[in-house]
Amino acid sequence: MIKAGIIGSTGYAGGELARLLMQREDVKVVWYGSKSYIGQKYASIYQNMFRFVEDECLEDNIEKLADEADVIFMATPQGLCASLLKEDILKKCKIIDLSADFRIKNVEVYEQWYKITHASPQFISEAVYGLPEINREAVKKARLVANPGCYPTCSFLSIYPMVKEGLIDPSTIIIDAKSGTSGAGRGAKVDNLFCEVNENMKAYGVASHRHTPEIEEQLSYAAGIPVTISFTPHLVPMNRGILVTAYASLNGNVSEDEARAVYNKYYGNEYFVRVLDKNMVPQTRFVEGSNFVDVNVKVDPRTHRVIMMGAMDNLVKGAAGQAVQNMNLMFGLPENEGLKQIPMFP
Repeated sequence: MIKAGIIGSTGYAGGELARLLMQREDVKVVWYGSKSYIGQKYASIYQNMFRFVEDECLEDNIEKLADEADVIFMATPQGLCASLLKEDILKKCKIIDLSADFRIKNVEVYEQWYKITHASPQFISEAVYGLPEINREAVKKARLVANPGCYPTCSFLSIYPMVKEGLIDPSTIIIDAKSGTSGAGRGAKVDNLFCEVNENMKAYGVASHRHTPEIEEQLSYAAGIPVTISFTPHLVPMNRGILVTAYASLNGNVSEDEARAVYNKYYGNEYFVRVLDKNMVPQTRFVEGSNFVDVNVKVDPRTHRVIMMGAMDNLVKGAAGQAVQNMNLMFGLPENEGLKQIPMFP
């Protein structure tokens, strides 16, 4: 039995973690941490947990939790995990951090984009970037996993095969991404009110979104050279989902069949990445509630460019589901344990 604690359990990602973990017989959630709701019943905050969870929310006491848990999920804002993490804690339990604190290896880049001082840079080099499709073996041996961001997960998996095989010029990559409102978190913000979001679409974080350096860093590892991208996210009026449409110039003559063969080469044996049939396009409604990422590729010979597409649920594969996927690897379990939910439709 794996004993798990969730710090930040009342945010959207924390709530999704609780939902996924509560369905398992081999995991017991021993701590529902929440700074805002200490002493309140968890099921009074998320009523979908009524009669499933009787626990009250506890404080963010990671040192006490480390004595009780085998793994701690940090579903918290940037900066908190780094401020709390100590060697004594890592000696007692494993940490899966859903914030960006340990995703970016260059601390100066992190501080520049997130506008905060990193509180524990000594752990950055040890942290494993928790994208199992790329870093599976490293995750298995990790004490500290940096769970990837939602946009970076969908963007990277949509583009990776073409970059890795050198079939595109990485300096020409443009990523157009769209996300549901849950990606902005559960905090009260005017921009996320129903009247602001409904019947509306907008770009945000234009040329400045903080997931940009994370995507660039991971693509640079794949390309073997520094990669700079143009990344523009958009907010769309739906609860869940991310859709990525990325463009790049081809290196030489690459047919669509050749491009598709590359995707099948890298993802043919991946459980959670589904390469769609030719001419099918990824849609958020067909991955909702699941840990799956649907990808496809289209070559445009007229413009000598390629269109790389991906869709996923930002709260599952983009956050909680991927964190559970990483937990499975860290504890020697089947990677898809507790994550076989078929996407919900409608």
